[in-house]
Amino acid sequence: MLRLTAGRVGGLVSKWTVAAFSSGSAGMATHGHDVAEKADMSLPMYCDRLDTPLPDRPYRETLCAADTSLKQKEKGPWNNLSKEEKLALYRMTFNMTYAEMKRPSSEWKTVLGGIFFFIGLTGLVVLWQRFYVYPPRPRTLDDEWQSMQVKRMLDMRMNPVEGFSAQWDYEKGQWK
Repeated sequence: MLRLTAGRVGGLVSKWTVAAFSSGSAGMATHGHDVAEKADMSLPMYCDRLDTPLPDRPYRETLCAADTSLKQKEKGPWNNLSKEEKLALYRMTFNMTYAEMKRPSSEWKTVLGGIFFFIGLTGLVVLWQRFYVYPPRPRTLDDEWQSMQVKRMLDMRMNPVEGFSAQWDYEKGQWK
């Protein structure tokens, strides 16, 4: 009879997770069909970066008829081009301007919202544990019980030389 121990189950699960996240498993999982398109890094690529002002290739390489006529018009004097045409020519070559690349993102709001969400969720878990998991507080932690315990210790004169009772003035009935 076949038995699976905890170690064997853990080994199988770890092998499955490694196979699921490794690069070769995508082909196995899809029966040989390529899932992701592989980029050829030897070809020039376009990327908007502040430290690379001129990318290897223009943003749009395939142009429509209006764009090709605008490209032909670009070869002439630029004084004949309108502001919209100059902007369209810029957008054919570049996706974003430097101002658009430097604009701060709103990602901090998402991060802060996630942090507050998990803090709130943790607070709810702690509150649930306090009501349903932990036992009730012992009666020895009540203020009434502790005051009775202090009175009893003073009546018994515990550690009268340097201890607890040494701080109590028995004649005046108050702490020294």
